[in-house]
Amino acid sequence: MNLPEVIKDLVNAQNNFDSSAYTNCFSETAIVFDEGKNHKGKTEIKSWIEKATKEYNAKMKALSFEGDAEKGELKAEVSGTFPGSPLVLTYDFEFDGGYIGSLKIN
Repeated sequence: MNLPEVIKDLVNAQNNFDSSAYTNCFSETAIVFDEGKNHKGKTEIKSWIEKATKEYNAKMKALSFEGDAEKGELKAEVSGTFPGSPLVLTYDFEFDGGYIGSLKIN
């Protein structure tokens, strides 16, 4: 599977529970939508991923990716300490100059 570098970095950061490396995958003005809430900018994104990591200990396994330099969709198996684990989630990305400009997790 041919993943963009920023997605490889995101998956590696998630699997290493490295919130700083995870946050560095995003542009300064990025928005993440997860569990019904928006998280805007790197400060909110870092707080969100730190809380989620502490609560769920989630790891990702990329299953498929379709997209281009502007947007993409990643399907990933996510396992952790949450009901129904593992789940296959869809990550909808918009890219911004090699970084993630927006991410919607379904």
